[in-house]
Amino acid sequence: MNRQQFTELVLKEQEALRRFLLTLCCGNRDDADDLAQETLVKAYLSSGSYSDEGKFKAWLYKIAYNTFVSSRRAAKAVASIEEAADIADLSLAPDRRYKYQSLYAALSKMQPKERTALVLFYMNDYSIKEISRITDAGEDAVKKQLQRGRDHLRQFIKAE
Repeated sequence: MNRQQFTELVLKEQEALRRFLLTLCCGNRDDADDLAQETLVKAYLSSGSYSDEGKFKAWLYKIAYNTFVSSRRAAKAVASIEEAADIADLSLAPDRRYKYQSLYAALSKMQPKERTALVLFYMNDYSIKEISRITDAGEDAVKKQLQRGRDHLRQFIKAE
């Protein structure tokens, strides 16, 4: 893949990648932006190993997910919501901002693997097989993560 092809693909997927990382980071924009930048650098440096056979977006998300996991491992911290008022786009109606804040609050209480599975499945429309490839987990493990994530969301909603 040459530089121009890489740039075109990144421009097409950049905002979706940022939203994916923003959700994994439970709304922390600074962390998401840092991870997005690090992901794109890693992707560029590895672009020679990318083959056109696979989906670029899935390949990029795998790098993003691994970058997210590495950052959490290095920091030894669980993502938290520090700027709840800054989570949603200010152009959204207040009730929609509240819904996003509630979603991020629920996601922040989950294990990163469960959160990632839910985000990829429900917000990015990835199949279980694709999530399995991105996260290096078996399909049964992904199904279990989705089930646990849904259970945790139900518990959170009941508690509200």
